[in-house]
Amino acid sequence: MKYQTTCVLAALASGSAFAPNRGHARKSSNLQVSLSPPSSTSATSNSDWNPGTWRSKQVAQGPNYTDPAQLDDAMTKLRKSSPLVFAGEVRSLHEQLARASQGQGFLLMGGDCAEAFDEFNVDHVRDTFRVILQMSLVLTFGGAMPIIKVGRMAGQFAKPRSEPDEERDGVALPSYRGDIINREDFTPEARAHNPHNMVQAYHQSAQTLNILRAFSTGGYADISRLHAWNLDFVEQTDEGSRYRQFATKVDESLRFMKAIGVDTTTPKFTQTDFFVAHECLLLPYEEALTREDSTTGRWYDCSGHMLWVGERTRQLDGAHLEFCRGIGNPLGVKISDKCSPEELIRIIDTMNPKNIPGRLTIIVRMGADKLRKNMPGLIRAVQREGKSVVWVSDPVHGNTRKTDNGFKTRDFDSIRAELRAFFDVHDEMGSHPGGVHLEMTGEDVTECTGGVSGVTEGTLNERYHTYCDPRLNGAQALELAFLIAERLRARTGLPPIE
Repeated sequence: MKYQTTCVLAALASGSAFAPNRGHARKSSNLQVSLSPPSSTSATSNSDWNPGTWRSKQVAQGPNYTDPAQLDDAMTKLRKSSPLVFAGEVRSLHEQLARASQGQGFLLMGGDCAEAFDEFNVDHVRDTFRVILQMSLVLTFGGAMPIIKVGRMAGQFAKPRSEPDEERDGVALPSYRGDIINREDFTPEARAHNPHNMVQAYHQSAQTLNILRAFSTGGYADISRLHAWNLDFVEQTDEGSRYRQFATKVDESLRFMKAIGVDTTTPKFTQTDFFVAHECLLLPYEEALTREDSTTGRWYDCSGHMLWVGERTRQLDGAHLEFCRGIGNPLGVKISDKCSPEELIRIIDTMNPKNIPGRLTIIVRMGADKLRKNMPGLIRAVQREGKSVVWVSDPVHGNTRKTDNGFKTRDFDSIRAELRAFFDVHDEMGSHPGGVHLEMTGEDVTECTGGVSGVTEGTLNERYHTYCDPRLNGAQALELAFLIAERLRARTGLPPIE
């Protein structure tokens, strides 16, 4: 995996674009979070819920399946299939998110805008996994706290659309909604909503999870391989760059541990927890993969460890919140400047009525200016009501634009500005910036402009491969991790890496 990086992380050197306000070091805490999984009745009262009660609600962004028999056949096959994830894994993620909600962790979510059937291969999965590991190592060392690694993978197939139809040369066909619903080719056959695509998505997700489990437990995640993972990136940066200095400090720490007798060949150093998440959009798929846990009696959506509800489907009386309120998985909800403090509290009460730490993550997508204006009121309302949430920044979705030559793109500087605003607001409000959610890939694509990878509007067409929205490439994602790590480091009161 080769990253187009020809210079030191020069953008970091000035520090001004992402520099923290001084005097906001994170306070140490002795708070202990219970490691016991929620009991069968702790998160929600489920007497009036089952995996199909969402059908009585209005379904936003729903598919248009024209053959009920085909839909029944596809859902029957999914119901008879093995779960993709297991309740114990889901509870492990929940425990880690509970710590993050108390300021004792940071959530790193990353992956493709939308997975595609034709693009699936082992190398693609491996490269994205590898970059997430690289980012997590940077964040762990810089932030001095555990990093919760979650991939937008093994289920991120469906995408909401602004318009139900797409028109070309006077011909209107259903919009492309992701491979789990229809196909991208502009033909009536490809654009028809096909329920059997759900079965194909299930099997690809199973393969993806097999790959991820093998890499996370089979030695690929060995922390001692830091220099090997980062070789391409580091070798293309200037001598004396901050990244080289950082890598050297980590290496020195490992050498010290070995010198005093710490065994770095144990699973703590050679394996890692890695979870998967996707948007809860296609409810027939989610319903068919929901299972009742034999040990707790709780329902879990076994299509992924974590699910989130998008901005376009988070209606309080809608089907998506109705489905999510009854499952035991950790949940997320995306909010923009359209969400008022009062509405946010109602969403929290619906999705997490028992106020269980770690159950609900608020994913903020606004753009820098709107975030500075609107987010303080949201945090103030959550603090006033005593709600337990994980605050996460999605700095990419609010910064999408179209170039003069027709490419959708996102500017690195705008993404960085939103992240800086996110941290600034939390510093001002005394709350914990709990994570970041990125559309990214491990491949050397040219879809977002700026950053040390040097992508410009003129070079977007060189490797513009996305099936949906533009993604950060590996070098851009790693640069953001560096910026975030320095900000987390400042919150601990530690000096910057020089």
